[in-house]
Amino acid sequence: MARNVYGLDLGTYDIKIFDKKKDRIWHAKNVIAMKDKKYIFSVGDDAYEMYEKAPGNIQIIFPMKNGVIARFDDMQYLLGDLLKEERPFIRGAEYVIAVPTDVTEVEKKAFYDLVLHSEAKAKSVRIVERGLADGLGLGIDVLEEPGAFIANLGGGTTELSVLSYGGIVMNRLLKIGGEQLDSAIANLVRHSKDFIIGRPTAERLRKEFGVFDQSTGSSLTVYGRDMMRGGPSHIDIPISLVRAAIKEPLRECVQAIHSMLDRTPPDVRRNINKNGIYITGGLANLRGISTYLEESIGLPVHMKTDPELCAVKGLQRIILNKTLYRKLSYSMLDEDYRWLR
Repeated sequence: MARNVYGLDLGTYDIKIFDKKKDRIWHAKNVIAMKDKKYIFSVGDDAYEMYEKAPGNIQIIFPMKNGVIARFDDMQYLLGDLLKEERPFIRGAEYVIAVPTDVTEVEKKAFYDLVLHSEAKAKSVRIVERGLADGLGLGIDVLEEPGAFIANLGGGTTELSVLSYGGIVMNRLLKIGGEQLDSAIANLVRHSKDFIIGRPTAERLRKEFGVFDQSTGSSLTVYGRDMMRGGPSHIDIPISLVRAAIKEPLRECVQAIHSMLDRTPPDVRRNINKNGIYITGGLANLRGISTYLEESIGLPVHMKTDPELCAVKGLQRIILNKTLYRKLSYSMLDEDYRWLR
């Protein structure tokens, strides 16, 4: 391998990176602040701090949308800037990138080109299906596992994967994540209370209340704009309103899990029934989500500490293990992808 290897998990709202030489994982917000639609003002965590607070001439941009790259040049600049901060000279390194399975080959190649044609001058770029990376990060022996169901609950999407013996039997990418839950909360507050809150405030409500683990009488004071009086104000939002708002997106997620389980081959399904399902991703930190899914699906639900880091920890295992590297990662320069060149 090259003198250094990076593992990249590019989420809708967070970038997670494993640096082999430093033997550590770090992460940053996947955000760019652009001034006057022409100049990069700030990136990463600094840019996110300005979200919904920036003046009119500064635009906050999220280069990823629904799990894929929506703004290629912005994403390339952001990634290059973050890597330069960690290591001034990154040319000639190898990169292993986790990508969703349920996207087109052209969208997968965008992840590949993102690094290969950047200033990094990468020696090589290899792709890993995110479901497999998640499985490894959970501690599953994916090469020998006869059947495992993983739900990656992310900021912009939910990726459902059924794994068996080193491959992905089925995979589905849903446009349901933290973003959709926060939008549902903000919309319901607006329609039921005539009160406007921003997405960061809705996110705070979601994280503060969770799903199951507080009494229905709890409430939280938030600040926003009163639609009746037309000025800034504050209001108490009850937990019941937040739970009502996130109920529909979560129900869609449960229905999709049921649908995939129904289509899972019997031999694989038998092992899933025995071991339950696994959840990863940032939204898995929502308090009470595992209890909600267990009651809704009828199977045990397992989660590891720091579920948002499962995929990048899986990339770490692949990078440090030659067998996993050879069997689970691939290059889009391989013969199967000649038509994309």
